[in-house]
Amino acid sequence: MPQDGGMAANPSVPRTMRAALLLGNGGPEMLVVRNDVAVPEPQAGEALIRIAACGVNNTDINTRVGWYSRSVRSGTSGDGFAESQTDDATWGKGGLAFPRIQGADICGTVVAVGDDADADLIGRRVLVDPWIRDEHDPADRTLAGYLGSEHDGGFAEYCAVPVRNVHPVVSRLSDVELATFACSWSTAAHMLQRVDLTAGQSIAVPGASGGVGSALVQLAKVRGARVVAVAGAAKLDEVRALGPDEVIARETPDLVRAVVEANGGPLDVVADIVGGPGFVEWLDALVRGGRYVTSGAIAGPVVELDLRTLYLNDLELYGATVYGPQVFADLVGHIERGEVRPVVAGTYPLERIDEAQAAFVEKRHTGNLVITI
Repeated sequence: MPQDGGMAANPSVPRTMRAALLLGNGGPEMLVVRNDVAVPEPQAGEALIRIAACGVNNTDINTRVGWYSRSVRSGTSGDGFAESQTDDATWGKGGLAFPRIQGADICGTVVAVGDDADADLIGRRVLVDPWIRDEHDPADRTLAGYLGSEHDGGFAEYCAVPVRNVHPVVSRLSDVELATFACSWSTAAHMLQRVDLTAGQSIAVPGASGGVGSALVQLAKVRGARVVAVAGAAKLDEVRALGPDEVIARETPDLVRAVVEANGGPLDVVADIVGGPGFVEWLDALVRGGRYVTSGAIAGPVVELDLRTLYLNDLELYGATVYGPQVFADLVGHIERGEVRPVVAGTYPLERIDEAQAAFVEKRHTGNLVITI
């Protein structure tokens, strides 16, 4: 059902809004909250969402500090990298246009739609798939952009996105709880899809306390896998509550051997977002023909690989970034059926977004941090 004149569908929508603007690559000082930012008007095929909450994720930090630049070779940090090159500082090796509104984990309500968009969406509570795919060739991953990177995101009162990215959700979960899912959970679901994890197989999750890690644990259990989770000693009880079969403290001497022993032998899959020096040891933890998948490198992106480990053991290595639309649709199904539960580590108002990002980088939390609008 087409709706003409998008904004006319809801005359209560203001002309200006509060939003956190990223003014350039660097530390938290590059984020400025203003209340005079123009409310986007939905174009043809778009929906305007009044945002209730938006989660914080690694992509927000990495984009702000310029960590994606191939000139940066160290682990993630909350401060800007002096060596970062501005022309390749985004996930897709491109430059970022400033000012930019970050935030990929949107939960809100549709308040208006543009031409050629379904007006029945108005008034629905929705989640937003953060991958903005090409309208004419959505399968071409080279044409995809990310919400909060190539497209203004959810650290604001309103955001306009293509209706194909809008997913109505029926759930008893709060707006804050729903805002934990979009980025980290779809990333985790994509990782498990890439390695085709099936019931009865075993998987190690080296960074199980973060947003992606805690999602990996739960989604792997939904698939019927045996899960060995690794987390800092102070977070073991919180991670154990997620339902893994075994939990191992990261501080354990000879950590990877301890994980293998806890599993009763080598693992079918390692789902890693940590990277860094421990990378090669995790490959040794896999069965012959085992699969390693990564979607991050918190401890550092540059690793050593003995190719003999790879080919003599018939291993498979996977990267996971741009997923197909069905991954997000399936995730919404898990949420609506109550098969997964959110892990909210804390909330911050929009005006304290710099504190939220600083807390996220410190990694003292389990689960997700959320900005309330």
